[in-house]
Amino acid sequence: MSNNWRISSFNGALLAAYFIPVWAIIALSIMVSPIHGLYERPSVSIALYASDYLHLGKMATVRLAWLLALARITVVAFFAVFLAMAAFSPLRKTSSGADEALAVALCLGSVLSFASMMMASRVGEIEALRMHAAELLMLLGTAIVMLFETAPKRAAESSAAKAPAAETGGAASGLSLQQP
Repeated sequence: MSNNWRISSFNGALLAAYFIPVWAIIALSIMVSPIHGLYERPSVSIALYASDYLHLGKMATVRLAWLLALARITVVAFFAVFLAMAAFSPLRKTSSGADEALAVALCLGSVLSFASMMMASRVGEIEALRMHAAELLMLLGTAIVMLFETAPKRAAESSAAKAPAAETGGAASGLSLQQP
């Protein structure tokens, strides 16, 4: 394994290994049968909230189901792009596109999980609430690691910039006011 994997990249790969198959299966079940797929365990909180509080009709519920499936497939696609870019070493070394794809997947997934968690709390679905809270914590944990982790290039540049300054007596020694 290459030695330039960052913790956030490895954590993102583990998240992608969970979210790609799970959310793709959920989205495909919604696409095959929108109403039945919407009332399964992963999406039941959204379905109950839509029927109890929004009073949606049949066609509006089908549209909501398709929108939910589209949102889940979008998150799956960004995780897949992240995995593809992180798997190839030349792309990982030269660009930060993998980090951007992971950030978009984390952002969209967090918003969807948070909204689902709030709806599950509102309708009283405890098991759905636990599932969405666990997914949200996984996504937010990776986002926090990404936020505070420094890139290897930036860390090397900052340590290289500090080393010559320490050898010459500090950064202020180059700006001396004394005349030679």
